[in-house]
Amino acid sequence: MTDLNSLKYTAEHEWIAFDGETATVGITDFAADKLGDVVFVELPAVGDTVTAGDVCGEIESTKSVGELYAPLSGEVVATNETAVDDPSLVNSDAFGAGWLIKIATDAAAVDALLDRDAYVALTGGEE
Repeated sequence: MTDLNSLKYTAEHEWIAFDGETATVGITDFAADKLGDVVFVELPAVGDTVTAGDVCGEIESTKSVGELYAPLSGEVVATNETAVDDPSLVNSDAFGAGWLIKIATDAAAVDALLDRDAYVALTGGEE
């Protein structure tokens, strides 16, 4: 189980786990629950450059279409093809096998992100 307190978050409901200069990005279980059953995931290609705050992908569910925002600027170094092939992972394991992209970035960018307490407050106390 991922330690949710060790992650960083955005107001757009992405979570970020840092491993040195690489940030793994996914959407939170809160976002996955609000979307409903995820049926399609479109991600940027490895080698693409993403800019913090810009749309970099799309997540479709049985209820709606949502956009994936880049939480940080940098180069996409990996995409989760397993989640592309089986989008239900975004619902069933949002903080694990349902991760979406990895970005090579400056770890100092963490200062602009939310901690767990701030994210829980943003979602009205829902975990």
